[in-house]
Amino acid sequence: MEKFEHEYKADQIQVLEGLEAVRKRPGMYIGSVSVRGLHHLVYEIVDNSVDEALAGYCKNINVTIEKGNVIRVEDDGRGIPVDIHPKTKISAAETVYTVLHAGGKFGGDSGYKVSGGLHGVGSSVVNALSEWTEVTIKRDGGIFQMKFERGKTVQPLKKIGDSNETGTTVRFFADGTIFETLNYEYEVLENRFREMAFLTKGLKITIKDEREEPVKEAEFCFEGGLVSFVEYLNKNKEKLHEKPIYIDKKGEFPIEIALQYTSAYTDNILSFVNNINTIEGGTHLEGFKRALTKVFNDYAKSHNILKEKDANLLGEDIREGITAVISVKVKEPQFEGQTKTKLGNSEVTGLVQNAMVEELSTFLEENPAVAKSILDKCISASRAREAARKARELVRRKNALEGSTLPGKLADCSEKDASLCEVYIVEGDSAGGSAKQGRDRKFQAILPLWGKMLNVEKARADKIYGNDKLNPVILAIGAGIGSDFDVTKIRYGKVIIMADADVDGSHIRTLLLTFFFRYMRPLVENGNVYLAQPPLYKLARKGMKDVYCYTDEQLEKNLNELGRDGMTIQRYKGLGEMNPEQLWETTMNPATRTLVQVTMSDAIKADEIFTILMGDEIGPRRDFIEKNAKFVKNLDI
Repeated sequence: MEKFEHEYKADQIQVLEGLEAVRKRPGMYIGSVSVRGLHHLVYEIVDNSVDEALAGYCKNINVTIEKGNVIRVEDDGRGIPVDIHPKTKISAAETVYTVLHAGGKFGGDSGYKVSGGLHGVGSSVVNALSEWTEVTIKRDGGIFQMKFERGKTVQPLKKIGDSNETGTTVRFFADGTIFETLNYEYEVLENRFREMAFLTKGLKITIKDEREEPVKEAEFCFEGGLVSFVEYLNKNKEKLHEKPIYIDKKGEFPIEIALQYTSAYTDNILSFVNNINTIEGGTHLEGFKRALTKVFNDYAKSHNILKEKDANLLGEDIREGITAVISVKVKEPQFEGQTKTKLGNSEVTGLVQNAMVEELSTFLEENPAVAKSILDKCISASRAREAARKARELVRRKNALEGSTLPGKLADCSEKDASLCEVYIVEGDSAGGSAKQGRDRKFQAILPLWGKMLNVEKARADKIYGNDKLNPVILAIGAGIGSDFDVTKIRYGKVIIMADADVDGSHIRTLLLTFFFRYMRPLVENGNVYLAQPPLYKLARKGMKDVYCYTDEQLEKNLNELGRDGMTIQRYKGLGEMNPEQLWETTMNPATRTLVQVTMSDAIKADEIFTILMGDEIGPRRDFIEKNAKFVKNLDI
């Protein structure tokens, strides 16, 4: 290995002072510098206000996106302490905003019994990654203010007035030299704050967007807490029992759980620790699952509902159709990393399990009709699982006899490194043929599909295996489905849906996305799913190179610039209208194509949309269509 010739002495060791480390490596503290990281700044400040609510001192939080993408967060909590910190010799408020790992959240005699912040870096990180920050505090009979620029104090804390109120107001403007964008997405913030309000019973959170007229505004306050949360999640679903089951266990580790069964074939379980969404679960989720399996099996056997031929119900049988929210409060939570996506406290498993077993067992004994309706569904799910296993084995045997585990219509690529490979799932044999001829065979695979596929929102897994439309997709991706899906085994780093730019094409995209969301969700969460963007128009004129337009706005712009005289406008309705060279140039060439990555910043909203559009309930779908019909631009009649 070639050596890099240079002296390696003490003066080569770089020491980053103050908040320089945060500005040098922002991704270590907020995950990324994309729009997701930008929103994380807002969450960090709001989390501090929510911690005041959890401590019982804050009832109102107001979040405003001011003109110019300035964020203002105002609460009526106690206000950050303004007295001098004994170690830093500056005010406690300035310490919180300029020193990493400084805060009232470290256990012992701290300012909070439980809190979302674990590492004490939230306020200081926001300060470090902002062009400027202004903090105004009301407490101790006064109004105090301090100002910063890129993490450095430009105005130490000083008293600017008198007040008998308490609270903290933070205004900041994110640093454009660090973030890829400074444009906040109102809907993303709105969904996050709705979730926070559900989790903190009685807390009122408002969000206002002043950037455009009319001003957008929403207010969230839910006295029902988690019960209201579950009712919101299930508002478009057919319920097996009218009211959610609610468990509330006080003590050193407060535990709240709300659950309700629906006629759906997938589960929707959300878990939180100190109001932080643990998207990877952890010990609290493990305790919930164990208890759920034990309680329903015990009840079924003791009441002779579970016959001997059905054997024990598995956890996946009992979780089919469940919507649940689990919220625990832990004084010293152990998370995996600053992003807090998985709880590691081992003692929480037993605590959640015991609370669930005790409370849920009592509920089922007192509500036998509800217990029977849920268990009927569980037993039906168990039989479907067995049918799915047989179908899966049949598919495997069939493929083994055929000598290949890949679908016959798949034109595979030669590259073996999955991260460099991509598969185009193409609507129709005609377009599939053009794509096969136009592709780069080294890294691009083509899988043609034809006709409408199964709507998995209305089908169980046993109907999916062996389905002539979906089975080729399952085999091509090669990572299984449902609980067996392993994202590390995918055969392609990019799974690209390429469908016609018409109503039928939109339907096929929606059906495939529903399938990926319900049965290969890690594929979406991992950012492996993309939508190809074929052109809508081709402009041609003698002596001019063809020009492709991907939007109506682009068409109008090009016509204005190139002139309309002698111009031929071709409206593409199908991929099959393009020859292999055109398809490569417009839609498949990495240097010139446009791909839209399918992301899932809000799983709750995604679940709601798929339920509305693809589920059994007609009313919500009709309402959605009536509400959004005015936004339709291209409708084939």
